[in-house]
Amino acid sequence: MRLDEIAGALGASVHGDVSINVRQAVHPSEAETDTDLALAMEKSLLSLLVDSPARSAILSEGMVPPEGALDGYITVGRSRYAMAGITNVFEKPVHAPVGIHSSAVIEKSAKVPEDTRIGAFSYVGPEVVIEPGCTIMSHVTIGAGARVGRDVLFHSGVRIGERVTVGDRVIIHANASIGADGFSFVTPEPGSVESAKTTGRIDATNTKIVRVNSIGTVILGDDTEVGACSSVDRGTISATRIGRGTKLDDLVMVGHNVQIGENCMICGQVGIAGSSVIGDRVVLAGQVGVADHLRIGNDVVVGGGSGVGSNLSDREIYLGSPAIKKTTFVNQLLSLRRMETMFKEMLDLKKRLSTIETAEKKR
Repeated sequence: MRLDEIAGALGASVHGDVSINVRQAVHPSEAETDTDLALAMEKSLLSLLVDSPARSAILSEGMVPPEGALDGYITVGRSRYAMAGITNVFEKPVHAPVGIHSSAVIEKSAKVPEDTRIGAFSYVGPEVVIEPGCTIMSHVTIGAGARVGRDVLFHSGVRIGERVTVGDRVIIHANASIGADGFSFVTPEPGSVESAKTTGRIDATNTKIVRVNSIGTVILGDDTEVGACSSVDRGTISATRIGRGTKLDDLVMVGHNVQIGENCMICGQVGIAGSSVIGDRVVLAGQVGVADHLRIGNDVVVGGGSGVGSNLSDREIYLGSPAIKKTTFVNQLLSLRRMETMFKEMLDLKKRLSTIETAEKKR
């Protein structure tokens, strides 16, 4: 691919010899031939271009390559955003042969377009509707009545439950489960959890646990992505919903009836309990836990390992367990750091007071 073609795909500026042919994009230290494109968008990497066999590179705006190091180069704005475009240009698609594998099972009432790619040992249930352009890898299960949008990619081992709706351009990674039943049970009489919440004591015994069936579904919006081994449970009556453009990392648990807004980032090992509502553009960092029936506002960022036990306001940063606003959290940390000094000062004051009291008694 020519250097000017890459620049055009990135919407970036190109300098020097625009006709250079590029084979692959690499870290500057890993360049081996003059057809490698060195990704040197950080100033600390410029020095690596001096002895690099690569004759072309991508730099950030304002950066100038060492004299004589390159024959041509591209300059981009925000480097992290440019990386998305670069990886798209040099993408290596999954190996998915054209057509439907002979070992796949497609129920007669399912509607599967001719261009659908379906891997070995996959199953498409009755009344399933799949839109054009989809790739379904091996060992995937799509339950009865599910709806799958255009240009969707299901990696190996994905499980799509019955009646689940998947939007366009959705990517679901290996062994994720979409549409399992929710963790919803009840006792005939108020049980131990209910008594603990109301009285702070365990005044009841769970003599029987009755299942609450999940007759709702899951709806994944367009351009969502679900990481490997994640689980999104179906709603009890209505739908669990993941908004357009939202990304779930690996090992994320989304409980029944949860509503997640658009363009959210839900990082690894996050757990969201049932019936909570997450606003738009929310970031939940790794291992955040969200209790049930809570509401998190728009544009909220919750730091890693935090435990959300109450509603969170819009456009705030929260840290800690229980999660509190960042300013309050920092003030608490500073107070804790001052505790040792304050304790020493208190002991000193106590000794001085004791000395004064002893002197008074001797008078």
